[in-house]
Amino acid sequence: MMTNQKHLLSFFFILSLAGLGSIQLSMAKEVIRIPVGVVLDLNSSVGAIAESYMTMALSDFYAKHAHYRTRLDLRTRDSADDIVTAASEAWYMMKKEKVQAIIGPQRSAEAKFVMELGRKAKVPIISFSATSPSLSQSRSPFFIRTAFDDSAQVKAIAAIIESYAWLEVVLVYEDTDYGNGLIPYLVDAFQDVGARVPNRSAISLFSSDAEILRELGRLNSTSTRIFLVHMTASLGSKFFILAKKIGMMSEGYAWIVTEGLSTLLDPVSSEAKDSMEGVLGVRPHIPSTKYLKDFMKRWKKANKMTAGPNLFGLWAYDTVWALAMAVEKVGIENYSSMKRNVSTNPASLGTSAMGKTLVETVLSLKFRSLSGNFQLVKGQLEASAFEIFNVIGNKERIIGYWIDQQKGLSRQLKFDSSEAANTDVKRKLKQAIWPGDTTDRPATKKLRIGVPVKEGFNEFLKVEKNNNISGFSALVFFAAVNKLPFPLPHDFLPFNGTYDNLLWQIKAGKYDAVVGDTTIVANRSLYVDFTLPYSESGVSMVVLVENNERGNIWIFLKPLSLDLWLTTGAAFIFTGFVIWVLEHRVNSEFRGPPQQQLGMIFWGESGEQLVKISARNLGFCGSYPDTELHCKFSLNVNSAEIAACIY
Repeated sequence: MMTNQKHLLSFFFILSLAGLGSIQLSMAKEVIRIPVGVVLDLNSSVGAIAESYMTMALSDFYAKHAHYRTRLDLRTRDSADDIVTAASEAWYMMKKEKVQAIIGPQRSAEAKFVMELGRKAKVPIISFSATSPSLSQSRSPFFIRTAFDDSAQVKAIAAIIESYAWLEVVLVYEDTDYGNGLIPYLVDAFQDVGARVPNRSAISLFSSDAEILRELGRLNSTSTRIFLVHMTASLGSKFFILAKKIGMMSEGYAWIVTEGLSTLLDPVSSEAKDSMEGVLGVRPHIPSTKYLKDFMKRWKKANKMTAGPNLFGLWAYDTVWALAMAVEKVGIENYSSMKRNVSTNPASLGTSAMGKTLVETVLSLKFRSLSGNFQLVKGQLEASAFEIFNVIGNKERIIGYWIDQQKGLSRQLKFDSSEAANTDVKRKLKQAIWPGDTTDRPATKKLRIGVPVKEGFNEFLKVEKNNNISGFSALVFFAAVNKLPFPLPHDFLPFNGTYDNLLWQIKAGKYDAVVGDTTIVANRSLYVDFTLPYSESGVSMVVLVENNERGNIWIFLKPLSLDLWLTTGAAFIFTGFVIWVLEHRVNSEFRGPPQQQLGMIFWGESGEQLVKISARNLGFCGSYPDTELHCKFSLNVNSAEIAACIY
């Protein structure tokens, strides 16, 4: 009996241990599902792609981390591209479904309202696509951006403007928080590289085709031909189709698109992409890794699509991974003890006790993500290198990279220090194909140059046929243009009127410059800037020189005419003959052979002239008062010596 009782007790003990083990095993396998809200515009290309990327992110993450005790429970809501709907869906999930975080919303205008709800409820708002610089963690400590701030790209865009030596750029952007938020940063960046914004155009999302065409016509009437477009895909695709329709996608124009449109070229229609032929774009560089290639292969197969990687989709994928890691790090024990503080006010959201810890954990994460390196700085993804691409047909050709502010532009992602000191754009970027299928770089604009039309003296400037110009001022202008490192298209516009009125046309905006023999005076300098003077003003006499006779040994004969020289020679001979006649009889020196007598005729004449010159000189010396000079001349004709002795 005692033996049976012992066996029975042993059986119950073993059974108890087995039951306890099964309970512990069951508890070990139990997972906690963390509700997370997702607010997207499911009818948009970004929303649809992001949802598919996030679905695969959940599957991939928990396949790799099957031992984690937490699971994200994504609850997706459609914002229907409406700010109020996005805010109401976020409020409902915070209030009714007690979500611990919200991924989204998709657009910056929506995020502006939802982040305020998150701040009051202490629920993290994590957006992968709201890139407006006006949104930041400084405005709401519960806002996290797992994407680049739009302002990160302005240095790359400014470097392109500087490399092509464009002096003016027209900004075209959508009239939303997303579009308006970047404009101040662009203007400042352009000023840093010596470019200005003479015109800008804000286009509403609700603009009709006729309204957009009217605005394009206004832009086309200006002289600037360099445009920067900052829009999302929905408006941008329609804009470029209409721009091509009125001939603004032809030779002479240059178009640059920002990251928002550059990252969405795959979803746009083929008609829109055809209209963007020759456009330059800027977008973040995505490292091509084996992990990314494997993901894209699986994604294309699952969704039956052929599009390449979508940047916003990759950021959505990384956001899910980051949030899943953070939830696990917060810990299941902490989550079970964190109860939602619910207010008795029906309109109140209450506050989440988990929110602050979750935000701090997400901000501290660092890991190798699908899009590159995941590391948040000041509440947003740290910027990396940017690609500069050229739309050619249905493809985008990479023509260079912007590495960082110190290294600037480079043809290759691997920086070459020899490129840094080179200012030639051909050494920094590959050859681009511009609108109109040309390799000729578009200029900023055609300068309207006024030239004076006048009668009389035209050597400085003369207006020829077809408004061509010639003359000294024209040659100076053409020489200066040829020295420029970039082309300078221009038109000469003849002007009939005074020089003051001609220069005033620059102030009035009708001309960009004036070429001519204009005088620099004080009152004109009040409204125009002059170049350095290239010719002195004043009255001068110009004598025409037929030929250069500096090397002519007979140049000394030029002061007197031929008749005067002949008369002088004849008088010289006649005087010598008279002296010979008078001296021949009494002076033996004038006798002898004929050649000796002929020589004495000329030499005697020369000696007499020398005596006269010497006498005049001595007479001048004796003109000083209180000075007594006694002179005696001795003339020896044979030895040709003249002596003057002073006693």
